Amino acid sequence: MKLASLKEGGRDGTLVVVSRDLSRAVKASAIAATLQAALDDWSNTAPRLNALSDELNTGSAAGAFALDMAALASPLPRAYEFVDGSAYLPHVERVRRARGAEVPKSFYTDPLMYQATSAGFLGPRDPVVVPSEDYGIDLEAEVVVVTDDVPMAATPAQASEHIQLVGLVNDVSLRGLIPGELAKGFGFLQSKPRSALSPVLVTPDELGDAWQGDKLHLPMRTWLNGAWFGEAECGVDMQFSFAELVAHVAKTRPLTAGTIVGSGTIANEDTGKGASCLAEQRTVETLRDGHPSTPFLKFGDRLKIDVTDAAGASIFGSIEQRIEPYSR
Repeated sequence: MKLASLKEGGRDGTLVVVSRDLSRAVKASAIAATLQAALDDWSNTAPRLNALSDELNTGSAAGAFALDMAALASPLPRAYEFVDGSAYLPHVERVRRARGAEVPKSFYTDPLMYQATSAGFLGPRDPVVVPSEDYGIDLEAEVVVVTDDVPMAATPAQASEHIQLVGLVNDVSLRGLIPGELAKGFGFLQSKPRSALSPVLVTPDELGDAWQGDKLHLPMRTWLNGAWFGEAECGVDMQFSFAELVAHVAKTRPLTAGTIVGSGTIANEDTGKGASCLAEQRTVETLRDGHPSTPFLKFGDRLKIDVTDAAGASIFGSIEQRIEPYSR
């Protein structure tokens, strides 16, 4: 099934079930008011939501309506926790090679992750609002999973059973602020503003053979100002599966239902697939030419992120955003 949230009903939106082709939706208020409420009682709500999804896809759901992507908030307008990884080591290797540094051996056996911003997510059609272009505005096209309650010290095999939803995220980064923050030795803060989730989150069974080994095996397609930018393969060069990432986060603490875990920017060893963030493209250019030539995002720029099935149909709905200046 596919789930989304309308921009109504309060800060956490109103839960809707979305048709497989993303054309129609039906409110799930009789089952759960919000997606977070559904996740809090997933063992009871999931079967009922699945039944409503079946009715919607067969055309028998009462109250179904045409879906307007602009009316959607983030599926989870806010979450208890968002932890993001860097599971695609070709990206890490290139960035470090560009500055003459080696990748620590531990990176190949222990996931690199950080605590991201979860207090609010942008809607899939909301603008990315930033105070200054000088901050080095960048997109990061990633895959995310959403869990139900995960017990502390869960193994990867156990963690796999708690992955309930899959989606996309534009993990906005402000590259100009990152070096100064990392130099303090305490991680990201100002350099990581709010991100945007895909219009819908889907259960793994919706992905069929494209979901194997707790990884998504489809290309991540990105466009900038209408021009192709990249289509890196999500299932290739991912050092750690989502089950391993979830288990890593849960090593010393239980995870609350609604926890979002990100893959990190999709990147392949084969640079012919393009990139999923500007920093990656600039690194490739630096290694090849001695300097970057692709600028970071400017006000007025437009981005699009999408994953499609074998027939070319969008699975999660596309993230489409414009970069705009912040104004009080």
